[in-house]
Amino acid sequence: MSKEGVDPKRRRFLVSATSVVGAVGAAYLAVPFIASMQPSARARAAGAPVEADISKLEPGQKLTVEWRGKPVWLVRRTKQNLEDLPTLDSRLRDPNSEQPQQPPYCKNPDRSIKPETLVAVGICTHLGCSPTYRPDVAPDDLGPDWKGGFFCPCHGSRFDLAGRVYDGVPAPLNLVVPPHRYVSDTRVVIGEDQGAA
Repeated sequence: MSKEGVDPKRRRFLVSATSVVGAVGAAYLAVPFIASMQPSARARAAGAPVEADISKLEPGQKLTVEWRGKPVWLVRRTKQNLEDLPTLDSRLRDPNSEQPQQPPYCKNPDRSIKPETLVAVGICTHLGCSPTYRPDVAPDDLGPDWKGGFFCPCHGSRFDLAGRVYDGVPAPLNLVVPPHRYVSDTRVVIGEDQGAA
């Protein structure tokens, strides 16, 4: 084959132009493919932090918000509730919260940043039922030693007002305390650690 009539500059131009068009086409196809691997807006929102206003939460009341598809309880404990917590230690499975069911900044006797406010995921650690809030003291169905807390109607697990599980019930662990932080005295962000900006 003869090389007559072949322009090397034209050949280089055509090869370069074809390469550029091929690279642009590959990028055009790759962008939607890679974007499809990212979580959807709905999925991102489901895992996003949630802000709760506790300004109207009176002592003894519970507020429920949803975070990551789970109920999160914010309970305003009374002074008496806080005084009762240490008296229950001998009847609890993990009174000192040794199991990592809470962030390190909530590994204290009341399992909270601020003693008067409990923040806990409202799902029993046995089989995932949602316990009921039972702030009443010594009700007939829970006995004279009950000082308020959470009772799981599915299998009878009991938790005190710090979310600590009683000994001898099906639930193996304390209620989960999610990462959270206070942005003011009356606003809590659930899903962000206390040290977050």
